[in-house]
Amino acid sequence: MSVMDAPVLDSDLAAYFRRIGMPGAETDAPAPGLATLRRIVAGHARSISYENLDKFTGREVRLDPATLTAKLVHRARGGGCFEQNMLLRGVLDALGYTTTGLAARVLWNRDAGAPMPPRSHMLLQVDLPEGPHIVDVGFGVLTLTGVLALEPDVEQATPHEPFRLRPDGRALVMEARTGSQWRTLYRFDLAEQYLADYEVSSWYNAHHPDSKFVNGLLIGRPDSDRRFTLKGTKSGGASLAVHHLGGPSERRDLESPAAVRTALEEHFLLDLSELPDLDTALTRLF
Repeated sequence: MSVMDAPVLDSDLAAYFRRIGMPGAETDAPAPGLATLRRIVAGHARSISYENLDKFTGREVRLDPATLTAKLVHRARGGGCFEQNMLLRGVLDALGYTTTGLAARVLWNRDAGAPMPPRSHMLLQVDLPEGPHIVDVGFGVLTLTGVLALEPDVEQATPHEPFRLRPDGRALVMEARTGSQWRTLYRFDLAEQYLADYEVSSWYNAHHPDSKFVNGLLIGRPDSDRRFTLKGTKSGGASLAVHHLGGPSERRDLESPAAVRTALEEHFLLDLSELPDLDTALTRLF
């Protein structure tokens, strides 16, 4: 069991496996191992979208197992990095994996000379007989759909882009190759993090007036052969991008709250029925 929280209850594991498209696991929980971990990570990333709708509409974000299971599993919603990886950790702990919570400083799209940002992102280390591995189902636009061996300077294939871990002093930098370019995602070390650490960062993301999650939308979901991304900023509009694996990207502007809602439901598989004020909140984008 994790030192942070109780694992997901057995009664909820069947619902989780249905949610991520592993129906055979509903009645016969799979044995922990690398192959099972890969199936779980790929299914989770494909089925549970990264989204910040609660932060954008002013709702509280809670990280306890019951709330996470109710929201992400039973109510067909998604969540941010803390919600996604906390839920995944609870599932893995329930199956008998050994996990450690880690934290990262997000460097995506930051200028090279910008000050180092805070530890605002969660990822997981999973210890296997083959050695330690990294999983992360909560990095929005480039959620990791595979499992990475904790080996620096090795290009590693995933169901989507190749990833690698580049040493940076005593830390590691996560990079993904999109097209011919290696892009930096975040910087992390192997210091264990606790629920209190995550709650502080999660609260900041959900409440600070300058938080990008309060002032705009960032929605992401990988499908089997593409990635969907929806972005929006206050008074800056909203757009949908479809990034085809090994092919071109398509982008189009979303001209109204109704168009954003349709995209959220059709491409990100989100149940919006418990967000009655969403359309009003979406008007802030236009």
